[in-house]
Amino acid sequence: MKPRDDRAWLLVLPVFAVVLFSAVLPLMTVVNYSVQDSFGNNQFFWNGMGWFRELLDPTSELGGRFLAALGRNLVFSAVILAIEVPLGILVALCMPRGGWQLAVTMVVMALPLLVPWNVVGTIWQVFARADIGLFGAAVNGLGIDYNYAGNATAAWFTVIVMDVWHWTSLVALLCYAGLRAIPDAYYQAARIDGAGRWAVFRNIELPKLKRVLVIGVLLRFIDSFMIYTEPFVVTGGGPGNSTTFLSIDLVKLALGQFDLGKAAAMSLVYNLMTLLVCWVFFTAMTQLDAAREPTP
Repeated sequence: MKPRDDRAWLLVLPVFAVVLFSAVLPLMTVVNYSVQDSFGNNQFFWNGMGWFRELLDPTSELGGRFLAALGRNLVFSAVILAIEVPLGILVALCMPRGGWQLAVTMVVMALPLLVPWNVVGTIWQVFARADIGLFGAAVNGLGIDYNYAGNATAAWFTVIVMDVWHWTSLVALLCYAGLRAIPDAYYQAARIDGAGRWAVFRNIELPKLKRVLVIGVLLRFIDSFMIYTEPFVVTGGGPGNSTTFLSIDLVKLALGQFDLGKAAAMSLVYNLMTLLVCWVFFTAMTQLDAAREPTP
């Protein structure tokens, strides 16, 4: 029997050290803050689970603030998924299958994904202005009173359109890769059976895209649920608190009000919710893989 050689683990130790320094230690600092209260001058006092109880109490000021921001986050993510997933599938179905047209299309589709988040916010901050922005002027030209800085509906519309412009390409490229992975034999059998375009999509393409769609939905939900830079640059969370999502509210609480204990408790609950969603999607992907395996 060949002796076991564990020396390869030595090559992984630097990675563990970096993760320990960059992730575990800051996390423990947040946990430490979440059970304490601060009164300035680096004076901290033990508060135990007080911030967590207040955070999960809808009748408290912190709990009401947290639930309101969470509700805005969930509504935003739901709207984004309802738009970007079907639109991404449609774009993938319309993309060319080869030639120079495909190369041009791939480059154009990838361009929004290469723009940094803060630059996206800056672009749309100017692009959507009612006085000098092309998008804002065009909407106002239709007779619609559009001003994202003073109207909550216009602010939501701007943030949603901005996110759709930025991230629909990701869903489209994932779906296109899934479509290209479907063997041509399926399409040949469909042509022999005389299946129409809708029947091919419903019975062949959509089932084969399930795994890709789960990955796309997971990526887009997590990113939209943790969105910060784009709406902060464009609206600053306003007007009022209409676009103050959890990440923006967390920064305001920590840096604006310097309530480190409350902010730490909110960030931990925020992180746990994100991990829970990841676990749900991982379970769904595992079940999909199990369903694809042939039974003996």
